[in-house]
Amino acid sequence: MPRDNMATLIQRIARQARLTFRRGGGGGAPEAGFPENLQQLQQLLSQLRAEDLNISPRRAALPSPPPARPPHLPPVTYMHICETAEFSLGVFLLKSGTSIPLHDHPGMHGVLKVLYGTLRISCLDPLPPGAPAEAQPPAPPRFDPPLRPGQRAALRRALLRSRAEYTEASAPCLLSPQRDNLHQIDAVGGPAAFLDILAPPYDPDDGRDCHYYRLLEPAAPPPAGPGPGAGPSAGPAAAPPLPREVWLLETPQAADFWCEGEPYPGPKVTP
Repeated sequence: MPRDNMATLIQRIARQARLTFRRGGGGGAPEAGFPENLQQLQQLLSQLRAEDLNISPRRAALPSPPPARPPHLPPVTYMHICETAEFSLGVFLLKSGTSIPLHDHPGMHGVLKVLYGTLRISCLDPLPPGAPAEAQPPAPPRFDPPLRPGQRAALRRALLRSRAEYTEASAPCLLSPQRDNLHQIDAVGGPAAFLDILAPPYDPDDGRDCHYYRLLEPAAPPPAGPGPGAGPSAGPAAAPPLPREVWLLETPQAADFWCEGEPYPGPKVTP
């Protein structure tokens, strides 16, 4: 029997990731054949389930008086599987009601496959200075809460491209250096976990450091009061459709977000 047919699914995923994200000459972009290799990687990931990694879905904590989550317990943990110069492979586990704040992967590809639970993933693209406005005037509008002095000059325009929910039955979520690179990941309705591939891995010395952002949208105008003889108010307006232009403010890592490691219980992987 061919060796690949005997390998575990996560081993085959690691080998395909190495092939997919193999760098071109001089450490540049992925080699020719990248689209076909990425499609093959997606097909393998679509078969992956939590039990393939010996991971069991975790139950949400029982309700308790505030604080519901003791301050010493991390909201997110990470199981390291393997890493090469081309990619890293691991599992993020999010407790119920937690999120990985809005952040970027400079010059990197990302592939996320939900193992259990439901994730809401919001994806954005930064807009270059001088880009035509989508639906807002070029000047930053009024925000709620108001910006502090000096923050307005640091604002960046961006396009909130999508906001969708993913489960273990969903296809992998793909992020590229050019599209959907900025994203926020929220656990919806309970704990959640996902397999994460980053290519190449973070490396601050090579310009690939993580930056965090606060998403700002214009404050809604106050509702107009009913005129003489008018009926009751129609209620709050629906959220504007996507994609839509928003504003970003780079911030330090939030004090209530941090990530700690925990052992990976699955099959050994040699990329």
